[in-house]
Amino acid sequence: MTKSVVKPAQNGRRISLKFLAEHLGLSPSTISYVLNDTPGRSIPDATRERVRKAAAEFNYQPSMIARTLQGKPMQTVGILLPELGEGYHSQVLSGIGDLLMERGYFYFTVHHRHKPDLIRALPVLLQARGVDGILAIDTHLEDPLPLPAVLIAGETKLHEVTNVVLDHEVAARLAVEHLYQLGHRKIVFMKGQSFSTDTQLRWEATMDVARSLGLTVDERLIVELAIDSSSPEISYPGIHNLLERRAEFTAVLCFNDVSAMGTIRALHDAGFRVPTDVSVLGFDDIQSASFQVPSLSTIRQPLKQMGSTGAEALLQKLAGEELPSIIRVEPELIVRESTSPFRPNSATFRRN
Repeated sequence: MTKSVVKPAQNGRRISLKFLAEHLGLSPSTISYVLNDTPGRSIPDATRERVRKAAAEFNYQPSMIARTLQGKPMQTVGILLPELGEGYHSQVLSGIGDLLMERGYFYFTVHHRHKPDLIRALPVLLQARGVDGILAIDTHLEDPLPLPAVLIAGETKLHEVTNVVLDHEVAARLAVEHLYQLGHRKIVFMKGQSFSTDTQLRWEATMDVARSLGLTVDERLIVELAIDSSSPEISYPGIHNLLERRAEFTAVLCFNDVSAMGTIRALHDAGFRVPTDVSVLGFDDIQSASFQVPSLSTIRQPLKQMGSTGAEALLQKLAGEELPSIIRVEPELIVRESTSPFRPNSATFRRN
């Protein structure tokens, strides 16, 4: 039995539509009609079979640039995100990638490190590379975009962009009420970095819930994250400074799970136990949260679901469907080992 052999491109070059047409003695338009399954064309089945067989034999790949010039979708999406790392962004990206792969779409991923000039330039560059639409994760979008777009996390006022966001009011209530119901009143409130799209929305919602419960938010117990990093180091200095000042607190409401890990490390290094001395509540429920010691109590964002929801919304926009400006997803409280009821003899009080 002879084996079929895929022929390489002629002289190392990409096989062109013209070459394939000359090889078969057909017009380039006939080749294009067959390979694109163009409706309404009366082409004999035998001819269609010859074209498909030759395309496979020579490993012919249609030019995506030509496809764009013909006004056809590339079935390619551009994805903007702050960084390519583990944790929050990678889980959202995983949800996007799974859905796009299922639907036969290809995607480019570019990161901008929250730099405004890159956020402005990258959509144009992606458009030049033929993407049909843009998905942005945790990105401050302020200028009109050249293509249909969906923003995941954060919220833009651009009317042509659909926002997929967590219900921050529900998330804040779940978080603050959890610590409040455990008896904690001296709580460290952690505010995210200024460049994060979630920071202000979540902070305002958290402060509203604290006021509604009659909780005093002590400015001396507010930690503002500033380091541009996805490492637990982001929260270590702030918690370390509180401990150096001998501040009294029994719980820390962290901005995310990564900052919760840094918080636990800072407490451990100072000789405090979690949750015996201090309860620590994270946010996001990244994959490693349940494997920390102690495992993290946290507010779960359905990160993969947010990614797939955003991707689905973009494909709907590309199909011409009308979408709301905001699509909200619901958070969930996940109680593990890092939070426990307030103990009056907490070490943060005993040492004073």
